[in-house]
Amino acid sequence: MPTILAIETSSELASCALLRDGAVIARASSGVRTHSQSILPMVQELLAEAGIALKQCDAIAYGSGPGSFTGVRTACGVAQGLAFGAGLPVVPVVTLDAMALACHQQFGADEVLTVLDARMGEVYWAQYRFESGAVAPSVVLAPALAAPEAVQPQGLPAACGNGFTAYAEALSGLACAPSAHGEVMPHAAQIAQLAAVAFAAGRTVSAEEAQPLYLRNKIAYTSAERRDMNAAKAAQANGAGA
Repeated sequence: MPTILAIETSSELASCALLRDGAVIARASSGVRTHSQSILPMVQELLAEAGIALKQCDAIAYGSGPGSFTGVRTACGVAQGLAFGAGLPVVPVVTLDAMALACHQQFGADEVLTVLDARMGEVYWAQYRFESGAVAPSVVLAPALAAPEAVQPQGLPAACGNGFTAYAEALSGLACAPSAHGEVMPHAAQIAQLAAVAFAAGRTVSAEEAQPLYLRNKIAYTSAERRDMNAAKAAQANGAGA
């Protein structure tokens, strides 16, 4: 088994986990405003508890999204920084995949519908199937962004995610809604386990190649991004006037 350090900050819960020798140890902190401050101290605690240095890990994994715009950028950025410093590969893991695995592990569900609150009256959702003995699920319906009324699962899967809490009325028409596990959220423990499968299959990227997964058009830009956009516009205007 590889040693994987995983980071997940796509929701209100920030977590990190260390998978080593097949066992997982984890830390978590609630409060979306504190993610950037809390994640690195938690990582240091995990490494100290395991008695290893970061460079002794085989890879850094992160919840790539979908999720909070700032949250997925935070997880990606922290993973990149750690990977750069330690010379390690990176494993992006879809947050809805991790939710499905958590539901499978906690409730024994083989068919899982994940619905995550995307704010702005929308949800991120996907449907999965677990084959016998498999850690990673098969995708039945790929991750999508939609109004909660547009969520249309196949069959009668088990349901999980805070979307069922945030949009209880809109999702009440789904047969799986009354038994939905709204407390199941993306967590680094499942990110680490899914990353181990991906790592074994050679599905890693370099720190430079790591990117967040966005299903919604960006609604905020950094000052550097705005500067680059303005420079590009100016260059286009100059070219048009030449």
